[in-house]
Formats: sequence, C-alpha cells, structure tokens
Amino acid sequence: MKTSIATVSLSGDLREKLDAISKAGFDGIEIFEQDFISFDLNPTDVKNMVSDHGLEITLFQPFRDFEGLPEGILRQRAFSRAQHKFDLMVKLGTDLMLVCSSLHPAGLGGIDRCADDFSALGDIAKQYGVRVGYEALAWGKFINDHRDAWEVVRRAGHSHIGLILDSFHTLGRRIDPNSIRVIPGDKIFFVQLADAPAIDMDLLYWSRHFRNMPGEGDLDLNGFMDAVYATGYDGPLSLEIFNDQFRRGDAKMVAQDGHRSLIYLMDEVRRRTDRPLKSLPALPNNVVTTAVHYVEFACASVSAQTLGALLSKMGFVNVGQHKSKDVSRYQSGEVNILLNSDQQGRLYKTACEHGVVVSEIAFVVDDANAAFKRAIMLGAECITLPADSSESEFPAIRGGADSLIRFVDSELDLWGSNFNVISSTSTKPVTIKAIDHIAQTMGYDEMLSWTLFFTTIFEMHKSKMVDVIDPDGVVKSQVVSTYDHSVQLTLNGSDATRTSAHQFASGGHGGSVQHLAFATDDAVSLAREFRRLGFQILPQTENYYADISARFDLPETELELLRKFNILYDEDETGTALHFYSTNFGNGLFFEFIERRSGYRGFGAANAPFRLAAQRRISKLNNS
Repeated sequence: MKTSIATVSLSGDLREKLDAISKAGFDGIEIFEQDFISFDLNPTDVKNMVSDHGLEITLFQPFRDFEGLPEGILRQRAFSRAQHKFDLMVKLGTDLMLVCSSLHPAGLGGIDRCADDFSALGDIAKQYGVRVGYEALAWGKFINDHRDAWEVVRRAGHSHIGLILDSFHTLGRRIDPNSIRVIPGDKIFFVQLADAPAIDMDLLYWSRHFRNMPGEGDLDLNGFMDAVYATGYDGPLSLEIFNDQFRRGDAKMVAQDGHRSLIYLMDEVRRRTDRPLKSLPALPNNVVTTAVHYVEFACASVSAQTLGALLSKMGFVNVGQHKSKDVSRYQSGEVNILLNSDQQGRLYKTACEHGVVVSEIAFVVDDANAAFKRAIMLGAECITLPADSSESEFPAIRGGADSLIRFVDSELDLWGSNFNVISSTSTKPVTIKAIDHIAQTMGYDEMLSWTLFFTTIFEMHKSKMVDVIDPDGVVKSQVVSTYDHSVQLTLNGSDATRTSAHQFASGGHGGSVQHLAFATDDAVSLAREFRRLGFQILPQTENYYADISARFDLPETELELLRKFNILYDEDETGTALHFYSTNFGNGLFFEFIERRSGYRGFGAANAPFRLAAQRRISKLNNS
C-alpha cells in the first residue's frame, strides 16, 4: 500500500510542504485545492515539482456541492465546474478527484437522484481519463454515512465512480466499521485516515480542529483498518489531518509523525490478519524494555563535582570510571547515573553554556539490534558515535533535545567492558531501589509527537492526559509506560509562556529530562538519612500540612513525620504515596523520591502545584 498525506495537514507553502513530505518518506500527496490556487506556479510546473520530490499526486480535493441539485442552472454549473477540475487534474498528472457529500442549501437529496448525477459525471470523467471518489461527510445534508454513499456509488454503476472512505467520518459518527466489509475492494478508490481525541462536540468543529495522527487519539482505527483490509482494498492510505496545532507547527515533525503512524498502523494490520501487505516489510516486534539501565548527565567539570557531591548526599557511590572518557559512574540500588564531563561529548558545549543536561537514557532490551532496526524503520534518526575498539558498542537513536536513547542487551556487561571499577569502603545503606519514572519536558506542540514515538517503538501504552496547575498557567502531562510499569515516562508541556515547563523547554537547548523520580520502600527513613547526609529537601508550607490533615485520615504521628521532613502525601483509587523533592540544580533539573503503597499508580499530580510554588519561592530567594 502506498502512503500519502493531504497537503492541508501541514504548515507552509506548497514547496515547503512537499519538502517535508518527501523527507518523511511518503509516496504521494493529496493536493488540497487551496494550496494549489495560492501557489505561484502553473499546473505543469507543479506536476514537475511534485515529481522532482519523488512524489505523486494521489488525489485532488475537495470538490463540493455537486450532487442532488435541481434541474437548471445550478446543476449545469456543477457539471461545468467538474469539467474545469478534470482539465486541471490532467495537467497536474493525477487521475482521482474527491467529491464530498453536498451541503448546498438548494440540494434535494435522494439516493437515485444523486446516483444519476454521478453516473452522468462518470461518463465525462471517462472522457478525461480520470476517476471520481464520493465521500460522505459526517455532517452532510443528505448523505452523512458511508453506507448511503456506497449505495449512491452502487446505483451509479459506473467504472469511473467509486467510494472514498475517511475514518473520522465513520468513527466520529460511531458507525460500526464492520459495515465496510460488504463493499467490494475495487470500488473503494481511496482511504483517508485520521484519529481524534474523545471529545463531545459539534462534528464539523471537532473534525476541523482536533484531528490527529493514527495512535494519537481515541478512535478505533484498528477496527476500521481491519474492515477496509477485509474488502481486498489495495490502494493508498492517506492522512487528512485538520489540526490547528499541526498547521502552525513544524512541518517536518508533523510529516515524520504521520509517516510513522501509517507504517505502525499498517504493520499492526499485518500482525492481526497474518497476511503480507504489499510494499511493506515486516517490522521487528515492539521493543520490550524491562528497566532503565542508566541515565547520563552532560556537565562541565565543576558541575560534575557539584552533582557528584549531591548524589553522594543521596546515598549514591562512585563505583566506576570510563576507560577512555571523562565519565564517572554513580550507583545506588539498581540505579546507575553517569556524569559525562568529556570535552568531546555531544552535549558538553550545551552543558557548559546552559548547565547540566540529561544527554542519554539507556533502556534494557532483549535484542538491541532488533530494537534499533524497528526504531529506524519507524523514522527514528540513527546516531553513530566513535568508540574505542576495546569498548562494547550498543546502538543509539536521537531522543529529545539532541539527547540519545540507547538500547542495551540485557546480557551485555557494559560496566565490566567499558569501565574501570573504583573500590569503595562506603557502608552507606541502599535507600533507593530503582528509577520510578523519568519526567521529560518539551514544547507543548511536541507532546503528541513524542507520545507517538514511544508508543509505536516500545511496548508501551499511554494514559489519559491530565492538567497540572502551575502558578503561571496549565501544564499538560501525558504518561507513557510499559504494561508492568517497570519503565514510566511522563511527558510534560505548556503553551503558557511563564510556566516552569515552558521556560525549561525554551531555555536555550529545547526540551529534555527535567526530573528523575526514584523509588523507595520507606520515604520517611530515606528523608531522615538524607538529612543526616546534608541533603536539602524542598521545603513545604505549614498550610499544606494543615490541609492534608483536614482532607485525609492520617494519624497525628505520621502527619508530624511528613511535616518534619517536608514529605508530600497523595491518594488515588489504588493506594497512597509519600514523595519529596530536591531543590533545583543545573539548568532547572531536580530529583523526586517516591514511596508507593498498596499499588498506588499516580504521579502526585495533586501535589504538583505545591511543588511548583515551592520551587518558585526558592528561585526568588536565590535570585534576590
């Protein structure tokens, strides 16, 4: 199946859109009439420009208000307009035009009347060597259901008239996609795909502003595609995405996301049906990760000493030094933190200019090469780094803000092969078990992109997006995690310019990891040990503890311990949590420590406003 995308889905002029679409790997485009009309080249030159980008025009669209008009001037004009478009299509080098169901105020409707119109239009289209596809708009005046549109096409009975299906128009009206299965595949001329979040609103407004890529919303695209594939359809799969955020965003990113979503969706169809799809090589299985192997911070030498001292106050021990690079390994429990001060490091200059940044996240996988192959086939960017011949190599792809994502085989002895062991006589107790979650902050317009990135490459699922209240606006937060919750990522972004998230993401190097959360079995004991080691816990207000005393039935002794060590408390339907934070360091990074009780699955979102307010107070004091 060929991949295609409507030019209306992207920002920019037609040339800029073609450049982004071509680089993303699409086979073709739906050329939106307004994009052509507003462009300053003639049809033949546009045809050549599309071809020069290695693309074809899979569809010309849209043609509106054609069928069901009364006899006379209106109907005559509709056929005249169609002939003009057919002539244009020939010059553009495309053979298929989309006609969407009519909204004309003078329209009369009627299945037979519409079928007669399309039969007559088919005769004209045949003379031009083009075809016409009929699409039922979900808000169409008379035809708003693909079953009725198919009946029009069936009664028209013309070889040059077929059906166009759009997942939004079917699923948005909650029409059972299995009704598609009875349609002959050769009469489906084109399939458009779009997902959308589950929002109860006017269909037209929902469609024009909130569509997104397959996998980014809540519609049953899998069921839709299974039904389409059952018909024997083997034409293009094309994205038609109306989204305000996409149309003002980075065209290259949107196009890459679109291509990734189509490849993933097509591969999922292949897996469910166990049938090959033409022109689509099978992807390796979703990457199953069981743990974060390490997190690396890039930092200048002085910053590395400061961060190393902070880690020591958290019970971490310096246990290794890289054999050929200025990289130190700190360990506590199952957590490994690398401090990279090597001047040849990719983000060393960034760290010197902006402060400490997370430069790498390494995930433990069963087969690093298969994981890497899947990521590359889904559009991830390969990163090749120089390595000493004695070092173990493991693949890397580009992550957020020029950081790296690494895949590490579970059997690889990375520490033995790449690091010299530093003996330690420390008797500090292990108080941190593992990384509970990693919080990545990014531009608000990148959140859907990174959610799609992780859920298509890894065996991960997404949770419902939530609002986190910052003193200066709202931060959106989306959790993606493995199904056993062994690896959890929170993706955060805000378009409110004064929020902490927005300022972090726009602080000169783009979005990246803003905080690491560590799991512990006993938050109180951990905080007590940290205090002994000289670690500063982010302070909370007396008002906070008065409030949780009123809201929760906590013993006074426990409440007093929480107050004493600045520990926050949360409950959800599954359990309770105790968590606390460090003060900020580097470029606004911080650490969190969380004890989950009775299966608590939340992330302390209810306490985020108090954490943010405390960080703001500390920042003002430090800057005063």
